Amino acid sequence: MSRHDPLVRLKHMLDLSHQAMRMMGDHSRSDLAADETLILAEARAVEVIGEAANHVPAEIQAQLPNIPWRKIVGMRNRLIHGYDMTSIDAIYDTVLEDLPPLVRELEDYLSSHP
Repeated sequence: MSRHDPLVRLKHMLDLSHQAMRMMGDHSRSDLAADETLILAEARAVEVIGEAANHVPAEIQAQLPNIPWRKIVGMRNRLIHGYDMTSIDAIYDTVLEDLPPLVRELEDYLSSHP
């Protein structure tokens, strides 16, 4: 499988989502705010998820209508281009609230598209 294969991109999104959630663990917002390494790691994971999402073709995105593609790519853009304005809350909320449903959607899709 080529790294440009859409399934590879979806697997990257899934793997990074799992990693981000695992890294966050049971850390609180204040834990995240106090740990520069964790902030950078979480931000990078979310950036890569957004970059991979940006390369998933529209026809595949259409098969996954419950994934908020524009929001995911928008968060990536916000982290990359608005790096000086991104809040800890946005990263924390993304990892804890947005990634679990993304993982479910990706796991369901990938289980039927090996």
